[in-house]
Amino acid sequence: MEVKIHNSTLQLLEADLTEMAVDAIVNAANSALQLGGGVAGAIRRKGGPAIQAECDKLGGTPVGTAVITTGGNLKARHVIHAVGPMMGEGDEDNKLRNATLNSLQLADQHQLKSMAFPALSTGIFGYPIDRCARIMLSTTADYLSGSTGLETVTFCLWGKEAFEVFEETLRVICDERGLKVGKS
Repeated sequence: MEVKIHNSTLQLLEADLTEMAVDAIVNAANSALQLGGGVAGAIRRKGGPAIQAECDKLGGTPVGTAVITTGGNLKARHVIHAVGPMMGEGDEDNKLRNATLNSLQLADQHQLKSMAFPALSTGIFGYPIDRCARIMLSTTADYLSGSTGLETVTFCLWGKEAFEVFEETLRVICDERGLKVGKS
């Protein structure tokens, strides 16, 4: 599923984020930038030690922010490490919005044309998938409506259930904004 927003395309895929051939994939990072389990662990395993080495040099980043490193051995040239909120820490919606927005801005600062997000904070951080979809998709649609060099932003979702939640949410957002949904 995809939608054209201004000069960009926002698309949804059910796929393996680590196999995406884009300028950058987004890692669901922790504030210490330690690539442990989940999405981060998969990125570490496929991308090799260069990614963690750059993260170690950066030393960490606060919740709601994002930093960029090499993509190591991944198909993606870069990894944007976005630190989403842990459910129960307070102000989670705002922190997720900021992590999404900061990732998009970082991609533009590095003149990237394509990027792929996972559903941030929905794994061990316990953030509800429906709230995640609404916040991340709305934030991205708002961003793509402005001036950006990004041509394609993909939400790369793991599993049919996550994909369906994002698909339904994107349809609602498109209806609210008068955007036309296409097939991808």
